[in-house]
Amino acid sequence: MAPPALPLHGIGGSKDLPIPTELAIAGAVAALTVSFTVLALAWRKPRYDAAVDGRPVPRLGAVVLSTPWRATMRVVGVLVVGWGAFAAVFGQDLLTNPFFGMVYVWWWVGLVPFSLVLGPVWKAISPVRTINLLFAKVSGSDPDQGLFDYPSWLGYWPAAGGLFAFVWLELVYPHETDLGPVRLWCAVYVALMLLGGALFGTRWFERGDPFEVYSSLVAKLSIWRVREGRLCVTSPLANLNTVVPDVGLLAVVSVLFGSTAFDSFRESTPWIRVLQGTDVIASHTHGAFIANNVALVAFCVGVGVVLAVGTMTTGVEKGQRRRELPMLFAHSVVPIIVGYVMAHYFSYWYEFGQDTLIKASDPLSSGADYLGTANLTVNYWISYHPSLLASGKVAFVVLGHVVGVVAAHDRAIKLLPARHQLTGQLPLLVAMVGFTVGGLYLLFAA
Repeated sequence: MAPPALPLHGIGGSKDLPIPTELAIAGAVAALTVSFTVLALAWRKPRYDAAVDGRPVPRLGAVVLSTPWRATMRVVGVLVVGWGAFAAVFGQDLLTNPFFGMVYVWWWVGLVPFSLVLGPVWKAISPVRTINLLFAKVSGSDPDQGLFDYPSWLGYWPAAGGLFAFVWLELVYPHETDLGPVRLWCAVYVALMLLGGALFGTRWFERGDPFEVYSSLVAKLSIWRVREGRLCVTSPLANLNTVVPDVGLLAVVSVLFGSTAFDSFRESTPWIRVLQGTDVIASHTHGAFIANNVALVAFCVGVGVVLAVGTMTTGVEKGQRRRELPMLFAHSVVPIIVGYVMAHYFSYWYEFGQDTLIKASDPLSSGADYLGTANLTVNYWISYHPSLLASGKVAFVVLGHVVGVVAAHDRAIKLLPARHQLTGQLPLLVAMVGFTVGGLYLLFAA
């Protein structure tokens, strides 16, 4: 028998989690503090060099970097997305339509575990990249070259805007489970990506596609890396060190981090009481909608401000611009984002991902079983082990922060003056401790 109806994200709340919140927070803060102390004493020189990190795996590389393999991945991407589009266009406006699960579970949440294990999967299967390639072949042009050079001042800003638009649709828009709006969002996304690809070539996808940017950032924590045309196995920290800093990168990580924190916050009892108990909000027709909009923006901007202050409050070498430090340290936030996403969404992805596979066999909600999966049942093993679930949530958050501290420390040794290499990191450490405390509190309060 399946457990009770599940909320939109995650499973259960603080009462279902057997680990005391105070104990989890205290342990996490202690782990961060001890990690920083050990690093300060034992890690005196940068350990990661993008030019030499990684051990080639020629046999596997010959397969996964080959043209037939890449073509197969593109076909897989087109088939899966095409099946979702079929359900979106011809399916019924019901929650049983697999299109919703394919967008919110497989696509959005699934990007993280798949990219973490396999590398930049969206770049490999992206249908917009495939369509752009086909257009280029038909027209005889180079798919890597667009009509114009990609403006350097744009950086990651288009991706940051796209990510915010998606989390707004998912977390704030009141009709996020109506077929029309979600279908329209996806159509606009495809149109903008194809237009950007035509104008700026593949550089647009690397900087402007929100899902490719997200997947590629997470993939920096995988063991796979392509260096000089060869597939290499490397440590996740060494791979993370290869994130290319660019304008707008801070905005990307702020949206990803802030929106995940807001998702926990909006499900917390204090916020629900504010929405229901404040006369101005409760009496206004769109009061809750406006309040959630303000809160989402506040979380994303707040994360960006805290990170900017935490990285800029230090000494700099002569000639180095202090305002560049946030984007140079932004890569250290990626492990924290992954930790929060895995803690907050893993059980949701595991169980609703199976449910989506079952529904995908009947895209028109007509009782069909085209894929042969309609009679499968969801495995709720994780839900039936709350102690393991709670421990896993805490472990993901703490591990993400510890890896983030290590990445920031290695970068600080490389960038900061010798007299500021330790003291200069203290503001960022304080920021990470604050994120840990706040994140675990929200995780357990949701």
